[in-house]
Amino acid sequence: MRRGLLKTVKRIVIKIGSGVLTDPEGTLDMVVIGQICDEIALLRHRGLEVIVVSSGAIAAGRNELGLTDKPRTIPHKQAAAAIGQTRLMQAYQTSLAPNNLKAAQVLLTSEDLGSRQRFLNARATLDALLGFGIIPVINENDTVVVDEIKFGDNDNLSALVTNVAEAHLLLILTDIEGFYSADPRTYPDARLIPLVKAITREVEHAAGGAGSAVGTGGMATKIAAARKAGKNGVATIMVSGKQRGIVTAALQGEEVGTLFLPSGTGLNRRKHWIAYTLKPSGMIIVDDGARNALLKKGKSLLPSGIVSVQGRFERGACVRLCGFDGVEFARGLSDYSSGESIRLIGCKSSEIEELLGYHYGDVIIHRDNLVLL
Repeated sequence: MRRGLLKTVKRIVIKIGSGVLTDPEGTLDMVVIGQICDEIALLRHRGLEVIVVSSGAIAAGRNELGLTDKPRTIPHKQAAAAIGQTRLMQAYQTSLAPNNLKAAQVLLTSEDLGSRQRFLNARATLDALLGFGIIPVINENDTVVVDEIKFGDNDNLSALVTNVAEAHLLLILTDIEGFYSADPRTYPDARLIPLVKAITREVEHAAGGAGSAVGTGGMATKIAAARKAGKNGVATIMVSGKQRGIVTAALQGEEVGTLFLPSGTGLNRRKHWIAYTLKPSGMIIVDDGARNALLKKGKSLLPSGIVSVQGRFERGACVRLCGFDGVEFARGLSDYSSGESIRLIGCKSSEIEELLGYHYGDVIIHRDNLVLL
């Protein structure tokens, strides 16, 4: 199965975690980085395009600042990122140079991908770099980022980059061999699961929570990344990044780590952007009739189906759609602001212009701008 799946792969996103890039003391492990860069060179020589999403900046900066533990305040994290990012890029450039490859630094925040124009600009930049044979090394712009514009972790960022770059595979290098039935560091009898056909609640439960002492994500964030990539029609392979030759083995279709299959037909890229890249600005509660029409009949959201509007948002913003139980079942771009939507609660489409004095359309969210979750 793996070899057949990998035959069509031409562009790969490789996410490398802090636990892979650092040694037990928390400093950058140049031996491991060198091994990975040598394997990236082999992939390039085979004609594959490689994008790296790399953690490790804060871990590298922590050591430079003389901190013994992970920085806890935002200024300390940003200071560590500022100095660590230069060390991280220097490590990649030094390790790629013997193979006549160059690295390019790309720093992103969620705002950069939240704008459709900036999203497309990021794609064009990545295409240009790959066209020149350069390895883009992407990280969150931790030096300036705050909670409102954070991706959260680089697992999430790597899944979004697969969509931005139109990649064909997400390869996650982590500090354990793959996805286990339970945390192997706590449960020695946990078994490695080589194939996950669908990410179910049982899979999410087994993923648990916390990550390593130098990283921000755990297994749960990697499962979420695999889910997001899968919704884009992209498979994910998770392997132990410290094993020599592991990248080559994974790309040759060997039974290493865990393969997460994509979830059937993927969302088109614009709907994937709506569902997983944009941050919702508010929430619209709908009645059962509207919920069924959206879920089962592929309809647009009409004002008559709205029960309440929560939060403040402008026209064109991404909003959550929930039923009476408060559970989100869809997400979409609203044709009306929160203030306008409140005034339109329960009305007929034919009454919109009379109530507002103007008319953007007969629906609150058109089905073309709506994604079922």
